[in-house]
Amino acid sequence: MNPLEIEHLKKYYGNAAAVKDVSFTVHPAEIFGLLGPNGAGKTTIISTVTTLEKPTEGTVKVFGEDVTKNPMFTKKQLGVVHQEVINSGYFSVEEILEFQSGYYGFRKNTERIHFLLNKLSLFEHRHKKVKQLSGGMKRRLMIAKALVHNPKLLLLDEPTAGVDISLRETLWDFVRDLKKEGMSILLTTHYLEEAEMLCDRVGIINRGHIETIGNTKAIIKDFTQREVSLTLNREITVPKELLLEKHETTYRMLIPPGKAIGSMLADLSVESPMIVDIQIKEGSLEEAFLRVLKTKSGETK
Repeated sequence: MNPLEIEHLKKYYGNAAAVKDVSFTVHPAEIFGLLGPNGAGKTTIISTVTTLEKPTEGTVKVFGEDVTKNPMFTKKQLGVVHQEVINSGYFSVEEILEFQSGYYGFRKNTERIHFLLNKLSLFEHRHKKVKQLSGGMKRRLMIAKALVHNPKLLLLDEPTAGVDISLRETLWDFVRDLKKEGMSILLTTHYLEEAEMLCDRVGIINRGHIETIGNTKAIIKDFTQREVSLTLNREITVPKELLLEKHETTYRMLIPPGKAIGSMLADLSVESPMIVDIQIKEGSLEEAFLRVLKTKSGETK
């Protein structure tokens, strides 16, 4: 059974459509990235999944249950890390997690709490008041809160916004560990390098529409072109449609989609003794993301 199924979801605020006929599925033990510019509808979708908002049309199911018909079941299956850091500053870290455990009916959850505190490097800070924590520690505490009841589906809405690079890497290592343990994860992020490294599949949303969805590597391959920088010991003739830049005998060229570099060099009559240096630049998710948005908005083909 899929952890999350969204079918033909629409959400209107008055006459304004925040989400327009969105459908996608999060599979078991996968990290699915929902990517889009600000205002694309990502947070509205997460708010609908978590029952904070009701769909105008369409259905949202968590482990086969409609979230509007069985909200209590939904909440028990979900862990949610929101964009904003919201914590009660006058309680200690451990007290916050004990309160959170109580909301889910766990009166004695010390073992789970200490496990999360250790995993997120918060154990030595467990007696500190939340207001004494740094921004990064508060972010880690939010993740611990989301996981304290051992949910099966984790929703991460911009979880590393404003977090330094070293902490970001620590958090993503933890996310990978959660996936290995069988957890399914829905991630929204503006750090597209992170999404490229983490996500099995991604959906790109813009103005409330899913523009494309699929395997991360496949989307990069479909919407970007590789480049090669080739330095030779003599000049060659390169077709205009491939040549991006030439400086003396260094050529920066596009690699045609589906073309192997060896085949391309053969077409250009480049033999091994002629090559002084060669560098290949692969496409990135960021490039694919921008191209999808431009293509779907009609700015380019």
